[in-house]
Amino acid sequence: MSTAILTGQPVPGSSIEADLRSLGFDLRIATDAAEAETLLAEVPGDERVALVDARFVGHVHALRLGLTDPRFPLAAIPGAVTAQPAGRQALTRAMARENSAGGGTTLVDSLADRILSALGTDGTDVHRPELGSLVAAVPADPQARNEARQAVADVDDEAVRLKSAVKSRDGFFTTYCISPYSRYIARWCARRGLTPNQVTTASLLTALIAAACAATGTRGGFVAAGVLLIASFVLDCTDGQLARYSLQYSTLGAWLDATFDRAKEYAYYAGLALGAARGGDDVWALALGAMVLQTCRHVVDFSFNEANHDATANTSPTAALSDKLDSVGWTVWVRRMIVLPIGERWAMIAVLTAATTPRITFYALLIGCAFAATYTTAGRVLRSLTRRARRTDRAAGALADLADNGPLAQGLAEALKRAARKLPGFTAPVVALLGGLAVVLTAALTDFGGPWPIVAALAYVLTSGLAVARPLKGALDWLVPPFLRAAEYGTVLVLAAKADVHGALPAAFGLVAAVAYHHYDTVYRIRGDAGAPPAWLVRSIGGHEGRTLLVTVLAALLTASQFTVALTALAVAVALVVLVESIRFWVAAHQGGAPAVHDEGETA
Repeated sequence: MSTAILTGQPVPGSSIEADLRSLGFDLRIATDAAEAETLLAEVPGDERVALVDARFVGHVHALRLGLTDPRFPLAAIPGAVTAQPAGRQALTRAMARENSAGGGTTLVDSLADRILSALGTDGTDVHRPELGSLVAAVPADPQARNEARQAVADVDDEAVRLKSAVKSRDGFFTTYCISPYSRYIARWCARRGLTPNQVTTASLLTALIAAACAATGTRGGFVAAGVLLIASFVLDCTDGQLARYSLQYSTLGAWLDATFDRAKEYAYYAGLALGAARGGDDVWALALGAMVLQTCRHVVDFSFNEANHDATANTSPTAALSDKLDSVGWTVWVRRMIVLPIGERWAMIAVLTAATTPRITFYALLIGCAFAATYTTAGRVLRSLTRRARRTDRAAGALADLADNGPLAQGLAEALKRAARKLPGFTAPVVALLGGLAVVLTAALTDFGGPWPIVAALAYVLTSGLAVARPLKGALDWLVPPFLRAAEYGTVLVLAAKADVHGALPAAFGLVAAVAYHHYDTVYRIRGDAGAPPAWLVRSIGGHEGRTLLVTVLAALLTASQFTVALTALAVAVALVVLVESIRFWVAAHQGGAPAVHDEGETA
């Protein structure tokens, strides 16, 4: 329930009361500041409340943007201010001060605007949505009112609402091939009471059906899979557009949207691999390689952004050049396309699935993603080397959380903390890279079942501890988490391939998928300001270095067939632990009234 308190003298013929009721507000009328304060105190503290000037003239969508967005404790547009429970105390203080100053006299100017000014004086953060061509005003006289009404009539707020439902920055394929019609699907869903979470779930189910079609291994199945994958992506775009169109943002929705994207894509990889196997072609190594590469690409994105989003003195000639190129229209689209964002990538996968074979599809995917990863990582390295930035403790903490160190690496980090202070600033990414290369190359160059991968894994544990022994504030320290991800996933991939028995690579695919889910979940918690997963969870699944060491030990002690069974059991155990804790956390956060968020999502 939401309550709107109309303040000031009512205007004959005004639609403000009907507009507020259409947005779900229960109305109260206040003739002066004292009565407005009394009515405000009567509204339950767990409800949204808005103060709106009765003389307000504007578009309904301007009111919607200013008064119903769940992401902000306090928000305002000219003539209206609103507070959610988290912002009620600040609003009540401002109201009391204004009432005291005004002496409870009849309202002449806008009480809502005076309160907004008082909130600004207090230094309280109040969200002011970008209205663009939408009108929101409190006219002072009849002439101004007529002009404001004419301005409202001149702008189609439904067209503005539809346009703003589309993400402002997106890939070429999404912008020109999906969004021109998916926005209308979003409006259709809104008018029928569907929620973004329901559309997100429909997108997941469609992608899973696509994966099942691909798993049939028939040409008809591959064609159907390609069509359904595009349909799933249309729904994936629609859920975000529906959230923006109807302002239905939620913590749970942001998590579902982000995690389902990864689940859909990786499930489709598995479906392609199963379909190829039915035709006598084993491409599980390619499927796992594609998942490893795509996950490491995302970790690069996450780590770089976390390291720099709140850095001070954050300037770079490379970044300035990039901004300059953004002013040249065609370069923007070329640069967005060559990183193979999700729209272009899924379109490529869908077309190649329908027209070629799973092997060709994975080859194209690996080549495209490898080029995109090289391009984006090289650019970010150049930016980091030329950037004059001082990174914060929060950034260093986020990178440490993304590293996913278990008890072994964490214990070594504490022991090596004093020695690490004497090492050069570039030590962390260098030792992480060398340690990762050592364990992956050793596993690749020695026979399966030998002891040398264990030795290399022990060295990896040591280098992992050294890499995080001091705060990750160096220019290139954001490379530490992706190097660690590549080392862990790469070791599992190589050892499963070396086992050379039926089922080893599918088991490895399951294990990497379960661990990757845990790493994505860590990212989304950090993005939502919820902190890292609990320490017990990281300890219980061993941390990246513990799992890497365990897999090398299992490969040395067990036969290839037994190793496959062990990988399967480990994948199931990790998946159960991380999924149960993740679902518990996000559902509790949603039910507990955590601030609503809306993650625009990564284009990759």
